[in-house]
Amino acid sequence: MDLINAILIAIVEGLTEYLPISSTAHMGFTASLLGLPEDEFLKMFQVSIQFGAILSVVVAYWKKFFDIKNIQLYFKLGFAVIPALGLGFLFDDKIESILGNQIAISTVLVLGGVVLLFADKWFKNPTIHDEKEMSIKKAVTIGFWQCLAMMPGTSRSAASIIGGMSQGLSRKAAAEFSFFLAVPTMLAVTVYSIFVKTWGKETANPMKGYEMIMSSQDHIMIFVIGNIVAFIVALIAIKGFIGVLNKYGFKPWGWYRIIVGIALLVYFYYFK
Repeated sequence: MDLINAILIAIVEGLTEYLPISSTAHMGFTASLLGLPEDEFLKMFQVSIQFGAILSVVVAYWKKFFDIKNIQLYFKLGFAVIPALGLGFLFDDKIESILGNQIAISTVLVLGGVVLLFADKWFKNPTIHDEKEMSIKKAVTIGFWQCLAMMPGTSRSAASIIGGMSQGLSRKAAAEFSFFLAVPTMLAVTVYSIFVKTWGKETANPMKGYEMIMSSQDHIMIFVIGNIVAFIVALIAIKGFIGVLNKYGFKPWGWYRIIVGIALLVYFYYFK
């Protein structure tokens, strides 16, 4: 993977991380369309690049995120992230094994799109319009909903937003809490993928993520620039998504998933 390919994948990550269309699926599809070999560095890059997108939330919502008076937010996020940390650790190898199965991911993309078509009808008349009104119990429930995204193609954003709406949150409040929850969730995933996980266990040269990054100047540049690009693009995408979600709901994203998912199923089934 060269720098140009890394930038393209980073743009896709930034655009899709906080949209209900699955950033993992889109990065995988992009890498496949670019003809990139599915090596361990590419897999690690696709996971760790989310660090840049994480920082965009902190910057975009810094007033809320660093509001010391709202200390409850930190407790809610702390409890809500526990299910994903536990289940993610237990099923990490199985999740990784699915990342290369584009047919399965495309199928999940379509099925998730069908769910989004009906999401607005299922959760009408919200009672909570700000996360401050939400209990820790509801936050934990949203955390369990987020775990649905462990299946590549589901979308962490879609799962946690719909989870929030199921708990009575408005679309806007559910989306914002989903953004906040992404910070501890994806930070933990990034740290794990870089410093804890051993990549390529079945190969002759297994390595930690940071060892792969530091193995060459090119890898260092790809990692740094990739995260910078993901940060900038995600910062723009967040605000745009909130506007579209408030105005049109989930239907546009549902149809998008279905159309793209079917097109990719045809492509990967007949041409790959």
